[in-house]
Amino acid sequence: MIFGKLKILRSHGRQAIPDLSRVELAPTFRGRPELTLTDDMSDVERAAEMCPTGAISVEPFSLDMGRCLFCGECARCARRNIRFTNDYRIGATRREDLVVRPGQSVVPFEQSVVRADIRRMFSRSLQLREVSAGGDASIEMELGATGNVNFDFGRFGVRFTASPRHADGLVLTGPVTINMAEALEICYDSIPAPKLLIVCGSEACSGGLFARSGAVDRSFFDRHEVDLWLPGAPTHPMTFIEAVTRLRGEAGEDRK
Repeated sequence: MIFGKLKILRSHGRQAIPDLSRVELAPTFRGRPELTLTDDMSDVERAAEMCPTGAISVEPFSLDMGRCLFCGECARCARRNIRFTNDYRIGATRREDLVVRPGQSVVPFEQSVVRADIRRMFSRSLQLREVSAGGDASIEMELGATGNVNFDFGRFGVRFTASPRHADGLVLTGPVTINMAEALEICYDSIPAPKLLIVCGSEACSGGLFARSGAVDRSFFDRHEVDLWLPGAPTHPMTFIEAVTRLRGEAGEDRK
């Protein structure tokens, strides 16, 4: 029986990624968008009209990744002006840095706003409590994948825990519905200070498709400071891994 299992393992090849700082995703992956100004912006106007979340602005020309669903329809409509790269390094410490403009080749990661206690307390071990505040479970699947045999983010001391009292921070997904608003607040308050707040996914960043819904209550963001904004619909595991690694002050490829 052992020879059969060895044959299967050989056919699968190497699944574990030895160096997470050098991962390159497939060309078809939709990551950081690149915007180009042209004399005729009529295609961008049509793309802005069709965008269901209002992520595209024509004047001035910009694309808000915090609202973007990464569906790619705008790139098909305005091929000369909008192109999605396979760059997954799109997390930011400030919400405004998720807005991409023409000529921009990197998403800024502003180190000056990172609290000193984050790197002092969580650089070696980080336990996170995830709360789906009205989400569709797609991001939860991607977050779960960060600990699988491919990425194995747990080797760096980052894990998810079931109890907020055992957590160092909260990962928020979903638009924050009224039914989840109180439970979210209770969970966040139960995490001992100092603590992290990571917002994961376009729905969490902006409300997404549900931003104008009467069933959504986003007052949570009026009371609490966010340490890390992660766009995506859903957020790719490498986007989460790269941004959290950078937040903790570990080595990685440079980003301005």
